Amino acid sequence: MIKYLGSKRVLLPRILDEVDGLARRAAGAGAPIRTVLDLFSGTARVGHALKARGYRVHANDHNAYAATLATCYVAADRRRWRARAERLIAELDALPGEPGWFTETCCVRSRYLQPKNGARVDAIRERIARLALEPTLEAIALTSLMEAADRVDSTTGVQMAYLKRWAARSSQPLKLRVPALLDGAGSASCLEAATAAARREADLAYLDPPYNQHSYLGNYHVWESLARWDKPEVYGVAMKRTDVRERGSAFNRRGAIAPALREVLGALKARYLIVSFNDEGYLPLPALRSMLEALGAVRAIEVAHPRYIGHRIGVYNPRGEKVGTPGPATNRECLFIVEVGSRRAAARRRPARPALVPAPGG
Repeated sequence: MIKYLGSKRVLLPRILDEVDGLARRAAGAGAPIRTVLDLFSGTARVGHALKARGYRVHANDHNAYAATLATCYVAADRRRWRARAERLIAELDALPGEPGWFTETCCVRSRYLQPKNGARVDAIRERIARLALEPTLEAIALTSLMEAADRVDSTTGVQMAYLKRWAARSSQPLKLRVPALLDGAGSASCLEAATAAARREADLAYLDPPYNQHSYLGNYHVWESLARWDKPEVYGVAMKRTDVRERGSAFNRRGAIAPALREVLGALKARYLIVSFNDEGYLPLPALRSMLEALGAVRAIEVAHPRYIGHRIGVYNPRGEKVGTPGPATNRECLFIVEVGSRRAAARRRPARPALVPAPGG
């Protein structure tokens, strides 16, 4: 899967353990967990792993590249698509390079990939567009292309900038691979989180929302353009899509994240929630816990986690001098496990008896 800020690769075993633990208890009570809603799916790493465990997963993300990954890794059934995907990807991988919009924008005017690989991206993406494939097969092909480009890129893992000198991996030839498809049914959507929450009912919902100023669209605008293939106007040294300025998320704004999350939680139709959050978020962890306790009994797990690679590299001024003082080298990833509608929460929501206050002069 692509390199991704906020990836749950390290935390994934713990997430799976918690889901399975809830599932065992629910099955023992005669109400098994069969369906899962992954509301902010990103690379679909969590949804893919849950599907592999036998859960029926619906993965949602409002960015086109993430919805594409979810269609490939969660919605696609390997038994139906594997053979066709193998033939298609072999055909696409044999195409010679043909420079176009991607090469000019992402390899000449900027340096995300070397031009020889950018020309291959252009040729492959144009062929995919001309083939007018079924949406699921197109998503598999686009996932293969994004991951191939990611393996030969020249960034630190985000597309806010690119390296001044070409990364060693960027000299390798771009090579397509068939993604790791799974047997079984699933589904995916490209909706705002509150809309998806209102439309989908599940036994368990997994939420991993953005939590601070780092916009996933801004960090992965190259993949968004590959998925949409709309060849947008761009701006700045990083050649970002102009709609990065227009498609901001409430979860990336300090004053908007709390009401946005309340709207999502209010729309959810699930018996259990697992919410992943970070102590660097705009919403303090105690405030988040209080919000979740209004829904049910809450248990929290904290895991120390190294900060993103940009923190380790540091910040430099235009003269190449390192500036600023780095913060802590680790942060806390928190998992909140919520049993919605538990008796403990119901008791908490009952109005308390008013305190007896002596009358003046009494």
